[in-house]
Amino acid sequence: MRRLLLLIPATSYRTGDFLAAARRLGVEVVVGSDRPSVLEAFSSGRTLALDFAPIEDGISRIIAHARHYPISAILGCDEGTTVLAAAAAKALGLPHNSTESVAAAHDKYLFRRALERAGIPSPWFRLISLRQDLAGAAAAANYPCVLKPRGLSGSRGVIRCDDEASFVAACDRITAILRGTAGLAYDHADAVLAEGFIAGREVALEGLLDGGRLQTLAMFDKPDPLDGPYFEETIYVTPSRLSDSLQAAVVDETAGAAAALGLRDGPIHAELRLNNRGAWLIELAARSIGGLCSRALGFTHGAGLEELILRHALGLPTDRFERETPASGVMMIPIPRAGRLQAVSGLDAARAIPSVDDVVISIRPGEQLVPLPEGDRYLGFIFARADDPAEVEAALRRAHQRIRFDIAPATAPLD
Repeated sequence: MRRLLLLIPATSYRTGDFLAAARRLGVEVVVGSDRPSVLEAFSSGRTLALDFAPIEDGISRIIAHARHYPISAILGCDEGTTVLAAAAAKALGLPHNSTESVAAAHDKYLFRRALERAGIPSPWFRLISLRQDLAGAAAAANYPCVLKPRGLSGSRGVIRCDDEASFVAACDRITAILRGTAGLAYDHADAVLAEGFIAGREVALEGLLDGGRLQTLAMFDKPDPLDGPYFEETIYVTPSRLSDSLQAAVVDETAGAAAALGLRDGPIHAELRLNNRGAWLIELAARSIGGLCSRALGFTHGAGLEELILRHALGLPTDRFERETPASGVMMIPIPRAGRLQAVSGLDAARAIPSVDDVVISIRPGEQLVPLPEGDRYLGFIFARADDPAEVEAALRRAHQRIRFDIAPATAPLD
């Protein structure tokens, strides 16, 4: 039986979906995680406790484990594990992207440099040391611009700045966020990326690279404007309502960016903006879509996105799988304000909306709610399927209106 090492951070939503896909394929999975609590939940299978940083320690643990339990492939399913997966696969002689290419996809500054070298359209960008004179850096910037941590994901710490005062304030805020993420792999805490703000509608592309060839699995529209000052994503709907020519431009720019980074195999998740100057890459990650959003996608033969990713990692064919024809989508339920979640109501009414498949609440009552830009979680996910994208979008919005969240101040006692 083939054995795959799945590297899963403690914060991942996706463990269950990947393990379900592995069972469907008859693949043995070793779960590698940075928290004992994650491993305990899957004690019936093989597990490997390891730190994701420093990367050398993780590689050593994986090599030692593989001496006793040979591994066929290694997959990092979330942002914090992709570089370790590539480096460990290289050490074991397994198929892999180069560590440099995966690191460049993870590091927003290296990403911009790679695009610039390849001549791919990109806004102006500059690395800003958080130890330098921030007032001077603010005076030298063009506005509007966006400040980003180099290594965080999910729009965490991403802030639009429209003037010098907001630039300095954003740097201070991001500094505090980075101090709270000490120990995360490849999250540079001493600098941020400043880049020009790209106006336009945003889309996302989900794909698989196979020997450098891009197989587009889905293209999502993001119908809500993402103009800042924070960039909390909400609705994803597929298939895209863009014209064929614009969709082709998105695919071409994504394929070009992957080649510029040196990525050749495995899942990618790209985010782009479209305006009258063309398609612009915002980010390209060497992983699939985050959260539970992959549940919005279904493929022929009953496969889900995780099954296709596992198939590719193990050298099994994926080209005979196509996205199901009905339109589908997901809403990532935003956190409206900081506090403590007391209760959730209206779920039955939301699930009763025609075309709504399911509503999943991912934060339990009693837990603290931290909105963007500091937070890294959503309240939950709403899923819908219908005959056309407009109907999916409408169903997601109606379902969200039915749900009520009782949020108390963070210091309030539990009921």
